[in-house]
Amino acid sequence: MSAEPQFLSFTGLKQYTPNQGWNETKPAAPPPPTLVKSVPDNVPTLTEPLSPAAGGTANGQMFDPLIHELFDQLRVSPTDELTETWRTIAAEVNLLSQRMALQRELQKRLTHLDQDLAELRANIMTHLQEVQQAADQQLSSARLRAEVSALAQSKLAAKLHDKL
Repeated sequence: MSAEPQFLSFTGLKQYTPNQGWNETKPAAPPPPTLVKSVPDNVPTLTEPLSPAAGGTANGQMFDPLIHELFDQLRVSPTDELTETWRTIAAEVNLLSQRMALQRELQKRLTHLDQDLAELRANIMTHLQEVQQAADQQLSSARLRAEVSALAQSKLAAKLHDKL
């Protein structure tokens, strides 16, 4: 390889030089170990009260009274009207979500009921057509019987009239 410094040196990376062609690059130096910073045990958190071991003095004050006041303000939840408004909004959004879910469920049920009603209407129409066909058949049979009866009556009357 050439004496030029290698700027990119990853495992599996190849470098092209006109005189030598393609050659694998070698890592210039092993990667530096990652530094792990440890947090001391006496660092106060926002949820625990300040103690003298955590950087405070004997009466619980930190070296800087402004930082102590900041921590006190962060521990206390705000009770202004904006917070109440946001709570109201969150409750109403929750209620809206519930009602929308109920609306979707009711729409699904309504769709199912509409399908059932359409099927029932179709069944009723089919049965009415069957009844109409049966009634038409009975009417045809009754007309035919009436004609046959009228014909038989006239024939019988003619025979009886001829015998007299």
